[in-house]
Amino acid sequence: MKFSEKVRNLRIQSGMSQEGLAEKLDVSRQTVSKWESGGSFPEIEKLIALSDLFDVSIDYLLRDKQINSIAYSESLDRMVIQFLSSSNEMADISRQLVDIAQDGVIDDKEKIQLENIICNMDRIAENIETIRRAINDVCVNK
Repeated sequence: MKFSEKVRNLRIQSGMSQEGLAEKLDVSRQTVSKWESGGSFPEIEKLIALSDLFDVSIDYLLRDKQINSIAYSESLDRMVIQFLSSSNEMADISRQLVDIAQDGVIDDKEKIQLENIICNMDRIAENIETIRRAINDVCVNK
């Protein structure tokens, strides 16, 4: 949705006329009309005032395509917390590998233990890759 459409929709949702919005922003009704028709764009100070008045971000007003930053942030936070919680698991893996390597011989029990370690490391690597992709997706969309 374009800036002009957003301003018009926000104004209507707030129950304001073009004249009412113009008064609140100390501009003419014609200026608001030009914003809503896409004929002109507000100065920075008026853009900030629109943002404050309608309680939306300037990013929302300006971008045609919105990134759901709250959902992204919460999702990424969960992924990072999950990864960080695996730090104890990684420390345990390190201890297990040291124990396995101590005698220089890998017996059948240790082979099974190594297979479990590899599975756990693969899962941790998948978490890291998921976080990397999520961050990369946001960078590409900006």
